[in-house]
Amino acid sequence: MTDEHLDRMVRDADPYRPDVITHLDGAAQTLLEEIMSTPTLEPAAEPPGTQSRRRVVSRLASASVAAAVLAVVLGVSVVNSDQPGGGGASPGTGATSSGATGPVSYSAMVLKAAEESPRLLIDQPGWKATTVYGFAEEEGTIAFRNEERELAMNWYPAGQYDGYRQDRLHVSKPEPVKVDGWAGELFRYSASDFAVMLRPRDGSFVELRTGGDWTRDEFDRVLAHVVRVDARTWLAALPAEIVTPGRVDEQAAKVLADVPLPPGFDAAALGTLGTNDAYQFGARVTSRVGCGWIAEWLRAKQAGDDAALKRAGDALRSSHSWKVLHQMNDEGDWPEVFWETADKVAAGESFAGYRDALGCE
Repeated sequence: MTDEHLDRMVRDADPYRPDVITHLDGAAQTLLEEIMSTPTLEPAAEPPGTQSRRRVVSRLASASVAAAVLAVVLGVSVVNSDQPGGGGASPGTGATSSGATGPVSYSAMVLKAAEESPRLLIDQPGWKATTVYGFAEEEGTIAFRNEERELAMNWYPAGQYDGYRQDRLHVSKPEPVKVDGWAGELFRYSASDFAVMLRPRDGSFVELRTGGDWTRDEFDRVLAHVVRVDARTWLAALPAEIVTPGRVDEQAAKVLADVPLPPGFDAAALGTLGTNDAYQFGARVTSRVGCGWIAEWLRAKQAGDDAALKRAGDALRSSHSWKVLHQMNDEGDWPEVFWETADKVAAGESFAGYRDALGCE
C-alpha cells in the first residue's frame, strides 16, 4: 500500500481502544507473558519495497525492563537508563517490580532496528503507547494518547529533511525548540494543532505531530517530558496487543479463517511482516492475498483459462464477506480501498493503479 493510503488509514482510524487495558493485573499478566517469552529468530527478509513503512520484531531484554514496560503501557512514567540516575521508576509513579528473574534475550536484528530509530517516549503519567505504525531502518511511527490528546512521533530518512522543512515553511514561521536537548523547530497549523521537526540525527529526523485539542502551553509541557531512551526501554513501550513475529501464526489463522488463498500463497512468509498492530497486520495480510488473486486473474485472462479466471474473480468478489475486513471497516479506509480495487479487477473494468492501491510487489 502506498504512503498516501497508509496515511489516510491511520488518520481515519482510532487505534486507541480503552477496553485493551482495563485492569492492572490482567494487563500486567498479559504483558509479562509476552516479555518472558524468548523466541529464536533468524533475520527476516525485508518486506515489499513498495510498502515504505516496515516493521521489525520486538521483545524485552530483562526483568528490569519488564517493569519499564508495565510503566509505559499502563500509563506510568518511563525510565531513561541512558541518562544519569536512570534505572528505577521516577518518583511518584508507583511502578512496581514484576518479580521476574533471569535475562531475556533479543535477536541482533531487533536491537539493530531499535538502535537506528530515534527512540523517543513521553516520561509523564497518563500517556500510553497506542499504536505502532511501523518501525525499522529509516521510517516509522509510534503514537501516544492521553484521553483525547494524541502525540505521534514519525521519523524519516535524513535525506528527506530539507523537503519536509520547505513544506512546513508554508505552514507557519518556525520557532526554535528543543526536545531532550535535540534541536528542532515548531510549526503551528492552527491554535490547537502543532508539529515539531527535529534536526537530522543518526541518519533520520523526527516530526512530532499533535492530534486532538491542544494549547501551546500544554504542548510545551509535554515536550519537556519527551525523552530519548535506550533501545530496550523503547521496545518495551510497544503495546501488548501488537502482533509480533512470535504471534504471527496465531493472528494469521484468525485473519485467514474465511479467506480463500491464491495459488502459491505462502503463509509462512507472513513472518517477514515484522511487528504490527492488529489493523495494520490485517491490511498487510489481505494485501498479499488480494495481490495474489489479481496476479492469478491476469494470468488466467492472458492464458484463456476460463475456469481459473472465474475462481480468481469469485475470490476477489468474496472479499465483501471476509470477516477481517468487516472488523477493520470501523477503524479505517483499508477495506473500502480493497473492495473497490477487487471489484474493478473482477469485473474486468480497470487494472490501472491496483499495485499502488494494494501495495503489490
